Amino acid sequence: MQERRESSWEECIDANWSLKVSPDRAKARSLVETAHGRNEFLKENTIKESNACYVFEGYYSCLLEIVHSLVILDGFNVRNHICLGYYLRDVLNRDDLFRLFDDCRFKRNSLVYYGRRMDFDIAQEAIEKCMRLIEELDLLIDEKIG
Repeated sequence: MQERRESSWEECIDANWSLKVSPDRAKARSLVETAHGRNEFLKENTIKESNACYVFEGYYSCLLEIVHSLVILDGFNVRNHICLGYYLRDVLNRDDLFRLFDDCRFKRNSLVYYGRRMDFDIAQEAIEKCMRLIEELDLLIDEKIG
C-alpha cells in the first residue's frame, strides 16, 4: 500500500490533516509567548559547531509554535508540518515563506528522523532562515492579534 502525500492545503483538509476548529486567540497568544521565550533563550547561546544542530531544532520549534498560532487564529488544527507549509503557500499566498519553511522542515526531519547531522555552515544558514521566518510571521501575527 502506497502512502498518500498531500500536495496542497485543500488535500490536507480532505485527508483530515487540517481540521476546522473554533479560532482561539488565547491559545494563539500563549503559543506566541512560548515561542518568544524560547527565542530569547536561544539568543543567549553562542552558536558553536558542537551545538548548532540543537540550536536549529530550538528555532524550528519557535517557528512551529508561531505557524500553529496563525492557523489557530484562522480556525484550524493542523496535524503535520507539511500541511503547515501548504497553509503558508496556499492560504496566505506566501510562496516565499513556504519555500523557507519547507527547507527548514526537510533539514529538521533529516536531523531528527534520520540522524543526519548538518555541517556547521548549513546549520547556521538554517538557523538564519528560521529567524527570518519567525520575524516575518510575527508581523502577520501582530496584524491578526495586535
